[in-house]
Amino acid sequence: MIDVLLVDDHETVRLGVAAFLSTQEDISVVGEASNGKEGVEQALKLRPDIILMDLVMDGMNGIEATKEIITQWKEATIIIVTSFLDNDKLRPALEAGAKSYVLKTSTAMQIADAIRKTAQGIAVLDEKVQAQMISSFRTEESLHQSLTNREKEILKLMSDGKTNQQIAETLFITIKTVKTHVSHILSKLDVDDRTQAVVYAFQQKLFK
Repeated sequence: MIDVLLVDDHETVRLGVAAFLSTQEDISVVGEASNGKEGVEQALKLRPDIILMDLVMDGMNGIEATKEIITQWKEATIIIVTSFLDNDKLRPALEAGAKSYVLKTSTAMQIADAIRKTAQGIAVLDEKVQAQMISSFRTEESLHQSLTNREKEILKLMSDGKTNQQIAETLFITIKTVKTHVSHILSKLDVDDRTQAVVYAFQQKLFK
């Protein structure tokens, strides 16, 4: 069962999402919060598998709440659910540590699928969000030139949405070896997590 915390200042949105997710056999809504401050408190108290985080809220916004949660609980897995495609909101959210990004215009089933994939370690980026991030992301072309062929191969599999376990099985190597390669990839690309590495790969058009 995937435990989910909903953080959104619109009650109707929370009710609607919660009502649909309650119909899914593998997803359970364990808590709700109406602003960022409550979201931080509930996240640290409940320790859910997934946190659905709105970006724009009164008081502490979603970016600030994400930073605070990650600071106090590094293992937290946060999905940004937003109506906004502004660069000044999307990139800071990425850098704050959120794993996936979906739009509020997504269908309920798309959000549920994003929850499942993110819980498995697969970053989910809405196509419009991805395009906006790519257009604003760093343009350095030299960073990936230091990647080894094996690291490029693993980055390609990461971009295909493969988990560490799936990469290990595909390449017939151990998960420990995969994790080591992923760590080297993040270091060489000067990014903080897999999501940023995948966005970089798309931005640089490394894999066509």
